[in-house]
Amino acid sequence: MTSPLSRRALLSGLTVGAAGMLAGCDRLGRDEDFRKALFSAENMHKWLQRSLQDRDALAREFRPDQRSPFFRGNGTLNPGTPAYAALWRNGFVDWRLRVDGLVGRPLSLSLAQLQAMPQRVQTTRHDCVEGWSAIGTWRGVPLATVLDAAALSTRARYLVFHCMDDMGGGVDYYESIDLVDAFHPQTILALALNDALLPVRNGAPLRLRVERQLGYKHAKYLSRIEAVADLSAVRGGHGGFWEDVAGYDWYAGI
Repeated sequence: MTSPLSRRALLSGLTVGAAGMLAGCDRLGRDEDFRKALFSAENMHKWLQRSLQDRDALAREFRPDQRSPFFRGNGTLNPGTPAYAALWRNGFVDWRLRVDGLVGRPLSLSLAQLQAMPQRVQTTRHDCVEGWSAIGTWRGVPLATVLDAAALSTRARYLVFHCMDDMGGGVDYYESIDLVDAFHPQTILALALNDALLPVRNGAPLRLRVERQLGYKHAKYLSRIEAVADLSAVRGGHGGFWEDVAGYDWYAGI
């Protein structure tokens, strides 16, 4: 059984013992032994974490002076598509975040509209399956605020995050969370890192921060949030890109 503590311990061990060998999620995703070590007994892990902790229990927050000197990017470091490059060159003024699916009021939000919404600031630690961690200060709109504005349907059970990074073959990155994590007080749509707008490597112009989950759940380069009743019709049916192509667990709580 993999407890939250042992998963953190495994990540720490990887940081010390294998940091020099790891090149990224792609290589790890193809390592069958790594996947078995990191992701076993997913359902038991989810049950234990949510049974033993309050659903609103907070991930540890740090002081700003405890931030890491450099916050590297996880996963894709630049979508690298002509469409993304055009948005970036224009300061993302033409970018929109769509919120649709099982909602009563579909939204199309500009960056300026999101920046005008109430913000939450939190300094937290990011744990990546690549074997590293970093502490950074994030500022963004609580996801609950956006879902309330969109009048989320009572039929909705999951949120699917559609991204702009092409993972190959015309498939853009995607991830999902359930409503427990969606309405957690630390789950935000982050606009800024360490007092500056998000750089490209960290997911500009908008990324998800879901602080009680491993890094691959923190979808970057967001373009759409889709509310759904189940995940079976989302691509391969496992709820996320790495879940579908590499067998990662959908629940990656820490």
